[in-house]
Amino acid sequence: MAATKSDTITEEEISKVEEEVIGTYFVVFAGCGSVAVNKIYGEVTFPGVPVYIAAQLMGSILASGTLALLFEITPKAYFGTVPVGSNAQSLVLEIIISFLLMFVISGVSTDNRAIGEMAGIAVGMTILLNVFVAGRISGASMNPARSIGPAIVKHVYKGLWVYIVGPIIGTIAGGFAYNLIRFTDKPLGQLTRTGSFFKSASAPS
Repeated sequence: MAATKSDTITEEEISKVEEEVIGTYFVVFAGCGSVAVNKIYGEVTFPGVPVYIAAQLMGSILASGTLALLFEITPKAYFGTVPVGSNAQSLVLEIIISFLLMFVISGVSTDNRAIGEMAGIAVGMTILLNVFVAGRISGASMNPARSIGPAIVKHVYKGLWVYIVGPIIGTIAGGFAYNLIRFTDKPLGQLTRTGSFFKSASAPS
């Protein structure tokens, strides 16, 4: 029996699968790698923060360059984030979803009521829900590096400021907001010195 159109895997679908493999590779490499480095070489200190920002930007540019070499990236297939509607609409969305993400991360990393083993699931589900809500409109960046890398590689700078300003405002507000309801017997200074939210969330009170 001849295969129907729905039974045939198209080149576009294959490309999407390849993109998922590559994207997941870099996410896992960066995420798990940072935890491993933190545990091997010690906690992230304040002087090391700019280095981590530079590392994120470099990783984003390299990953974007790799994708650009592997695939024929047309304007329609651009893998960066560009506001679909107005800049203001995307800015508000990026502030809100970044707020929610930081709020959840703060909860699982600094609150004695959090269950350490569930931290990854909580953060992952928050990102997933944020993508469902804002993905079609703003691209659901939630991280300036995620947007800056593709923009530099493909020279697409439309609305880029939205993805720098929005996540910064949202994450700062989310962190401060959770601090108002945080429940722990540890001082905030001690909590912010640890680089692994699994470690701080599962540590005995």
